[in-house]
Amino acid sequence: MADKPRILVVEDEANIREGVCDVLAFHGYSPEPVADGESALRRALSEEYALLILDVMLPGMNGLEVCSKVRAGQRELPILMLTAKGSEDDVVEGFRVGADDYVCKPFSVRELSARVKVLLKRSGALSEQVAFSVGPWTVDASRNKASRQGEEVELSPRESAILLLLCSERGRIVSRRRLLSQVWKLNNPDQIETRTVDMHVAKLRKKIDRDGSSPIETVRGQGYRLS
Repeated sequence: MADKPRILVVEDEANIREGVCDVLAFHGYSPEPVADGESALRRALSEEYALLILDVMLPGMNGLEVCSKVRAGQRELPILMLTAKGSEDDVVEGFRVGADDYVCKPFSVRELSARVKVLLKRSGALSEQVAFSVGPWTVDASRNKASRQGEEVELSPRESAILLLLCSERGRIVSRRRLLSQVWKLNNPDQIETRTVDMHVAKLRKKIDRDGSSPIETVRGQGYRLS
């Protein structure tokens, strides 16, 4: 990879495409714009990119088809979907075909930048340390450790990834299906028993809940949220 992570930006609306590329360039990435699905698929399968930003509504081959075909090509390329559709069914379909994350239009520059950074860090395209706060704890995901006031606990890589995802969505609900898709890297999370997620979160809570008030909130029937 080049010094600047290459990001393929697939968006048929010129203003949005140019705006996303400008934001990425400002943050030190190397964006490459594409306006249609066929060209995006060809380049995603033949060239090396750190991230694919993919609009759902494209002329010809749509974004969901592109995503599915990239995954069928056994590429581990992180994929961030852009969609004007905010319904749960549309989001679930994106994860079903292999997307790692999504942003609903209209989106803020801050939100897009944060999600891009999280995906690049998770894939190893950004080598800087990943440190963030969860309640009174400071989590160092590069070392899989959480610390507070001189106390330090060991985390598993999966526990670090769970906290990182919840932190990136601080205050918003993260479904169990999404955790299975992004943390467990499962292509078909709807076919997996979500009890797996609950067991890991319960174990994680025991490590970071020392005063009876866990920063990880359970939202009944929906998922988890970092308070």
